[in-house]
Amino acid sequence: QVQLVESGGGLVQSGGSLRLSCAASSSIFSFNAMGWYRQAPGKSRELVASITSGGVTNYADSVKGRFTISRDNGKNTVYLQMNSLKPEDTAVYSCNGRWGPFDFWGQGTQVTVSS
Repeated sequence: QVQLVESGGGLVQSGGSLRLSCAASSSIFSFNAMGWYRQAPGKSRELVASITSGGVTNYADSVKGRFTISRDNGKNTVYLQMNSLKPEDTAVYSCNGRWGPFDFWGQGTQVTVSS
């Protein structure tokens, strides 16, 4: 069973930065794609950013130019660098790994941006 463990969440002021990490218990190179999702209170979960095994990235319009997803295959870790954070970025951020027809999820990490 693959495990994904997120870290790096916390409380930050508007305009600040955070870097989230997602450590996998197995090689992330075997995943077709990995991504970060978020869910704010009362809202549905949304894709924030994703990266394929070939390094192709995709971002939600709301975070383009502010967030950067990257992967370190040697460390089996995916990162989400978040800059210029806004209060509307407040949510639980979860890591996802897609392996064939299967989806694996981490437990989530809270990001709170104060105004």
